Amino acid sequence: MSFHATPIRICIAASVLALAAMQPAVASTSGSVKLQGNVALNCSVAVTDLNQTLNLVGGESARQVGTVVENCNSGTGYTISLSSANGGQLKNSNNATVSYQVAYDGQGGTLGSAMSVTRSTAQFAKSVPLAVSLSANANAIAGSYSDTVTITIAAK
Repeated sequence: MSFHATPIRICIAASVLALAAMQPAVASTSGSVKLQGNVALNCSVAVTDLNQTLNLVGGESARQVGTVVENCNSGTGYTISLSSANGGQLKNSNNATVSYQVAYDGQGGTLGSAMSVTRSTAQFAKSVPLAVSLSANANAIAGSYSDTVTITIAAK
């Protein structure tokens, strides 16, 4: 008789396990769902060169030469840096120079070294004029003068 008792016990145990698996989970009075997302850091400048020809003999006073549109979503702000390819001087092919000053959003000076403007918060579509001033020089050396001002943005 023990021969027939073993299979029956196995069937009963399997049936009890199957029934337990079909029971719903115990309900709770509350639950939660975690929501999350990310925003990538994005800083950029759009520079418009107004293609101005400066009056090196007569001088210039705050002549707008470009516009910069700043965009940066850094919550801690960002830095705008201006630098000159020629150390803040216009040069001609004979290396004659004319010094100039720049003005950018309330700050100004020469670009003998990089000039920085610091923003403490994120900014979007902030448009800032870039202006140049230079002294009159009736004795300027003939030639075509140029320099390149580079504007960069970096999140803090």
